[in-house]
Amino acid sequence: MHTGRKIRVAVVGAGPRGTSVLERLISQWSAHRAGPQPGLDIHLVDPELPGPGHVWRPDQSRLFLMNTPSLFPTVVPVGQAAGGVVQSIVECSFDDWRVQMTTDPHPSLSDADRDEVARLGGSGFPSRALYGRYLSWIYGQLLEASGDGIAVTHHPTDALELSPDDAGYRLRLGDESELAVDAVVLALGHLPAHLSPEQAALRDGAARYSLQYWPPAVPADIDWDRLPAKKPVLIRGLGLNFFDVMIQLTEGRGGRFTPDDSGKLVYHPAGREPQIVAASRRGVPYRAKAQLDSYLPRSVSLRYCTLATLRSFSEQGIQPGFDHDIWPLLHRDVLNTYYTTLVRVTGERLLADPTGFLDRVHTALEVSGPGWAAALGEVLDDELALAHHLDVEGLGHPFAGRRFASPGDYQEAVLNYLDADVTESHKGEDSPLKMAIGAMNAGRTVIKQVVADGGLTDQAWMTELRGWFEPLVEGLASGPPSLRIAQLAALVRAGVVQFVGPNPRFIVDADTERFGASSPWVAGAEVSASYLVDAMMPPNRAASTLSPLLRQLLNDGLVRPKMMMAHDGAPLSSPGLDVTLPPYRAIGGSGQPQPDLYVLGLQLASVQWGTAIAAQAHTPADAGGRTLRDADDIATVILSQR
Repeated sequence: MHTGRKIRVAVVGAGPRGTSVLERLISQWSAHRAGPQPGLDIHLVDPELPGPGHVWRPDQSRLFLMNTPSLFPTVVPVGQAAGGVVQSIVECSFDDWRVQMTTDPHPSLSDADRDEVARLGGSGFPSRALYGRYLSWIYGQLLEASGDGIAVTHHPTDALELSPDDAGYRLRLGDESELAVDAVVLALGHLPAHLSPEQAALRDGAARYSLQYWPPAVPADIDWDRLPAKKPVLIRGLGLNFFDVMIQLTEGRGGRFTPDDSGKLVYHPAGREPQIVAASRRGVPYRAKAQLDSYLPRSVSLRYCTLATLRSFSEQGIQPGFDHDIWPLLHRDVLNTYYTTLVRVTGERLLADPTGFLDRVHTALEVSGPGWAAALGEVLDDELALAHHLDVEGLGHPFAGRRFASPGDYQEAVLNYLDADVTESHKGEDSPLKMAIGAMNAGRTVIKQVVADGGLTDQAWMTELRGWFEPLVEGLASGPPSLRIAQLAALVRAGVVQFVGPNPRFIVDADTERFGASSPWVAGAEVSASYLVDAMMPPNRAASTLSPLLRQLLNDGLVRPKMMMAHDGAPLSSPGLDVTLPPYRAIGGSGQPQPDLYVLGLQLASVQWGTAIAAQAHTPADAGGRTLRDADDIATVILSQR
């Protein structure tokens, strides 16, 4: 522990990850302090409020929902995530806080916060505003519990420039002040980047013809009232940001959803809605999450894609590929879960001998090598109607190869897809499809642990894991609550939302001087509009960042993007920064680690998979609580090396 002057730490970015670093520094300092010690000065640099940061601001629209239930997120170690680390001085997950606020609401809660807390359960999906209130509360509790010797200062401005000096680093801020610190943690969160060539062409065309192109952005940053009523608005992307756009332009403008006699939602327009025209490569939105009382289904148990099995590769000196080594294991678990659930729920109606069928399925899945797939195919062909076979990879492209004679035919097909998805979600643990997706999500958690920090070949990381599997699992397992899909179906029935079709093409049409969108799979699907919204978050590409600080660090060689090798041996710049093994010191342009300069969160995208996912409460630190472990590692090194 440091025995001289105060330890001075700058945490750049005071959102959830910066807050986790703050909590780990304070908790570790408080636990190890013995007798007179020099002080600990922590400087949080962020123009937004500490805790919520940019994305989780408590003052944003309550219509923006998290896509994880209350029981999932935490910003401090609790439960299993607290195993092996110093106990937090504020040990409280979001769900713990939610329960506490129902009986003892904090004065900072607004009336809307109190109303939401009162009706929100552990399996419900909170608003981002309420989660931001939790993060703000955590920050306040940390300040109250920090005790003597610890000084926390929030600098409500941007960090513009970082340079090394003899004592550590000097940080120049947007308010023209400077900080001299011993260590710096970059917890930068979502950063804008230069547009892709396609996006830049849409922007430039919009400028040429006085159209409006809205680039990727944090939804809460946008003034949605600027989009006109009753005019067509093209929405590119049907991921999570699409639902934020959808709900702001409908319920956010005074529209209402009510159930009909069958339980389906009906939309009552306010008359101020645009004509929403949406499109994505798959042609359909992310699937809804199943309605569960746990994050992962309780009935899902992985037999093949286990941590022990995946770790055995490295124990044998093998750096695995994804397609060759990992996916066949998870694929079997997904199929095993699907057919096991199918037999449990509907076996007597579908099969003459459900138990025998399931025994044959298990035997086929145990066949070593690639022969298991053919063996399973024989079992299914012999005993189960084709309509009940599961094509796992095909789930990501439900209309692949299918042509539609008219836009109306396509709308009907998508509407049936949405209604069926809601029905499956409501079945919860009794949906074979949703349980198969749950197995895929469980496998994702295991895979994340094994592929981090060079656990996968570069080619497998870029073209396999990130290339095809990530879009598949994101679209199936990372979707919104079923309410949003039910609302979307209601909007389709009301004629407020329509879809272009799969593999859409977006252009700026010089003849009409408008945006155009069309799908090669839907006849007559051509639509035009003067407004186009890219419904996605800023891309966080380090090499093309627009962040002044990160740009300066790159130009000065204090950090560099991580380079990976493509299948032909050519080097490619990956989205994240180059870092050491944990505690993730930044690697500079010379290839040397930068002392006391650490990276946490989204800029670790080249060494960790799924960096945007919040820390999961009550899970091991190496699994769902990985962000907390990373913060703990960084705090440990900062405090122990002084």
